[in-house]
Amino acid sequence: MKKLIQYIAPLLLLTACDKKLDVVNPNLTTTSTFWKTESQAFASVTAVYNALITDGSYQRSFPGLTDSRGDDFTGDSPWTDLVQTGQFLIPTTSAPVEWIWRDFYMVIFRANQVLHYVPLMEESVLSKSKKDRILGQAFFLRGLAYYNLATTFKNVPLLTGLPPEDLKTYNAAAATDEDLWNHIISDFKTAEGLLPISYNNVEGQDRGQVGRATMGSAAGMLAKAYLYRKQWQLAADQCEKFFNGPLKGVYSLMPNYRDNFLPTNENNSESLFEVQFNEKVGSVANWTGEPTSTWRQFEAFSITYAMEGVGFSDYLPTRWIYNEYKLEKTIEGKSDPRLLATIASYEPGDNSTRAYGREWFNPTDRIYPRKYTYDGIATTESFEASGINYRVLRYADIYLMYAEALNELNRTAEAYPYIQVVRSRAKLPDLATTKPGLTQVQMRDQLAHERALEFAIEGQRINDIIRWGWLYNPTKLAELKAHDPDFNTWTPGNEYLPIPQAELNVNKALTPNPAN
Repeated sequence: MKKLIQYIAPLLLLTACDKKLDVVNPNLTTTSTFWKTESQAFASVTAVYNALITDGSYQRSFPGLTDSRGDDFTGDSPWTDLVQTGQFLIPTTSAPVEWIWRDFYMVIFRANQVLHYVPLMEESVLSKSKKDRILGQAFFLRGLAYYNLATTFKNVPLLTGLPPEDLKTYNAAAATDEDLWNHIISDFKTAEGLLPISYNNVEGQDRGQVGRATMGSAAGMLAKAYLYRKQWQLAADQCEKFFNGPLKGVYSLMPNYRDNFLPTNENNSESLFEVQFNEKVGSVANWTGEPTSTWRQFEAFSITYAMEGVGFSDYLPTRWIYNEYKLEKTIEGKSDPRLLATIASYEPGDNSTRAYGREWFNPTDRIYPRKYTYDGIATTESFEASGINYRVLRYADIYLMYAEALNELNRTAEAYPYIQVVRSRAKLPDLATTKPGLTQVQMRDQLAHERALEFAIEGQRINDIIRWGWLYNPTKLAELKAHDPDFNTWTPGNEYLPIPQAELNVNKALTPNPAN
């Protein structure tokens, strides 16, 4: 599928040194020769998107190391970093952990350049409407990067400007929780006010392009940030915009759940934001490092998750999440259709005895990820360089976030219909009939179940577990250990990834986080 926004743009360098050593390289783009034209302004924000397709962001490591810490996924790899992450034993010297830190700060560094230089461009060069859209995207992408850093590392430096020329003030200490989250919320809120609902009718080089951040992207992530911080009324108000506000009617659930994780039907009606991958763009296959204009824009989570015989099989679903899908039959008396969209298992009763276009070729008692893999697509291969987009935020999450916020606001009865929209796509019976009159506490457990089934293997579960406080609740912790033996080696603080030791070595102002 052709991606209408391609992540190719020049990389910008900041220059500051002794004037005696200043040598101009005519082949190098610098800040003094850039930021002159409208095309350069659009290219600058495209460069921020470019940083989302690196190994440490959404290409491979961030999805894997986030999923593996949930109770729905477990490591199954000779690469010990991937197994130890799920066991909450990852060392501070782990390369994938360092890549995640590095690459989301690459997003932030590039966004900060856009936010610094684009406002300085004359309106005769860049109109206000175009400038607002570019800035809105930069605010959104910086907010997303900080959201991911905050939920992954907890304590991180808050960098909002260009690096100082004085090396003595170059390094920064970690921000407080309050300052960090206030900034994340501010970035999403600002982005929401600047971004269009779509790019179909805008004027400029981005007209008609899909894959760019929109008002819905920012509004949805703002709701998610409020929910994470337990600001229930604000979260509810944000979600309300999708049902009775400016975003009413813009989004809808895809009839087929599986369509959300295939290389077809991308950027569909359910997608609020997804990272664009296209294995056909570029010529050089880099796994990590600074992306260049020749880098192939592929993703590698497909082959990372793919079963033995066609992929690396670095991770496996847990038996708990598999069994959770089996707890309730559909109104037609069948298994939840999300089961076989999420997990590849040998299911003769459900007419599923094939994988990757052929008869099942692994032990019949094994289960594997199917979501985000090429299993079930018209190919017999799982390509190392794949083009499936990573869905960061889906409309289904708006429904379930709204239901959760309503429940926490003691409006439990009002939560039922929003949960049911998501259940109805899976053809599950009416929850108001099967479980009427749930208390607030009972509804919390029900929502945890609903979110597990809807968002398994989507990088959501560990963040839900953390924000619900389950790891510090003895009853819930015991449940997690029963779901996934990896939790037997969890110790307080290690629900986060440790700040990379290399970063602590060079930044003396930075102190270890709870996982170090």
